Amino acid sequence: MSFDPESLTYDDRGLIPAIAQDHETGEVLMMAWMNAEAVRKTLEDRRVTYWSRSRQSFWIKGETSGHVQELVDLRVDCDRDCLLAVVKQTGPACHTNRRSCFYTSVTGGEEVELMQPME
Repeated sequence: MSFDPESLTYDDRGLIPAIAQDHETGEVLMMAWMNAEAVRKTLEDRRVTYWSRSRQSFWIKGETSGHVQELVDLRVDCDRDCLLAVVKQTGPACHTNRRSCFYTSVTGGEEVELMQPME
């Protein structure tokens, strides 16, 4: 069965959340937004492409930083309203230079930093 990005459920802005996960470790790296064209570009080029809400433009992960996300697998959730991009991550995924954007834990009502920026 062929895949049509238009078959996904997008929000009222035409966007769908996409979670990036490391293909080797299973670590959740980041979450960003895609529209139907970003999904198409990601599948065609195998380089994960997101839609920037602030810039109103596409951004290919790692295009300027070199911290590329190479697509290994793209998975659709049961409601077709969220994507999981299983990726081969080069360097940090977070713009703060950390491996993951999820580097803060809320433990006992306190925020705890779980990882430092990568060298």
